[in-house]
Amino acid sequence: MSDSAQAQVIRPPKVDRGVIGWIKQNLFPSWFSGILTVVLGYFIITSLISIIDWGILRANFVGSTAADCSGGGACWVFIGTRMDFFIYGFYPEAEHWRINLVYLVFGLIIVPQFFKAVSSRIKMILGIFGVTIFPIFAFVMIYGSETLGLTHVATSQWGGLTLTLILAYVGIVAAIPIGILLALGRRSDMPLVRALCVVFIEFWRGVPLITILFMASVMLPLFLPDGVTFDRLLRALIGITLFQSAYMAEVIRGGLQAIPKGQYEAAEAMGLGYWRSMGLIILPQALKIVIPGIVNTLISLFKDTTLVLVVGLFDLLRTVQATIVDPAWRNVATEGYVFAAFVFWVFCYGMSRYSQMLEEKLHTGHKR
Repeated sequence: MSDSAQAQVIRPPKVDRGVIGWIKQNLFPSWFSGILTVVLGYFIITSLISIIDWGILRANFVGSTAADCSGGGACWVFIGTRMDFFIYGFYPEAEHWRINLVYLVFGLIIVPQFFKAVSSRIKMILGIFGVTIFPIFAFVMIYGSETLGLTHVATSQWGGLTLTLILAYVGIVAAIPIGILLALGRRSDMPLVRALCVVFIEFWRGVPLITILFMASVMLPLFLPDGVTFDRLLRALIGITLFQSAYMAEVIRGGLQAIPKGQYEAAEAMGLGYWRSMGLIILPQALKIVIPGIVNTLISLFKDTTLVLVVGLFDLLRTVQATIVDPAWRNVATEGYVFAAFVFWVFCYGMSRYSQMLEEKLHTGHKR
């Protein structure tokens, strides 16, 4: 055989390439897989047809009362008329502009993080602003300040999506640094520090969050002196933060254990102290490795905020539950829960996509 014949590339048949090849290899590689593909495809298509018919084709989008909903489809009119309550809760309507301004600034911090065209320096500045100055700005705007001429609004009037985001944002911003310290403490060479961190982590990981919220809301006031009050929202925030920081600590500890011992020895050889070696060499590598685990914990935290309804706080899910029982509306529970599920999906999917972008950006070729 000539050299030219040996060098000739033998291509697969046309049926094994392109769309047809992909379908054959992934959907019909065997007779059993082909039957399973047909059955599942049938159920998926019929379900989508029913959902589209109910949610779009026969749905009602315009109106102001239950009488405007007809035709047997979804009554999205209910969502439109209750949207303010779902977003602001009992917050005074005349002061909604303050929350809107906070949302605007929050969007200016978060949205640029998803665009590659924005420089890393700008993203870093926005990130630092988001965890330092923004929380103070948001609290002053939402809570009020007599000095700035902003009417005081009690935390009992906060609710809806605003309250959900407050719980999630404060929990995320506080849980990560506490989790890092706990993870370092659990790996410390000092027995007392290590023991305290182990006890803290195992205690909070071993108790359900709903129990912690209940204890913080109902039992804690019983141990306070007479006349001493503790804001209910603050109690929930502390409980959520401590609970999630224990889980975050274990995720970060896994990243620390994945770092080769040579990295620690290299830091010592360079004469770096403990905190400098951790801050400059070890932690950046460990946090990069466990980005999926960190984001998974943050998504879990965001969804766990719905548990605050057991202590009387009106988060997004609680506002939906409070409105679907309104006698003025009939059978709108499905629409309410679909709306709440969609909102949670948008935020959770956004966090997931951002983590994937961050992994890709920080990828240094160590993964396969």
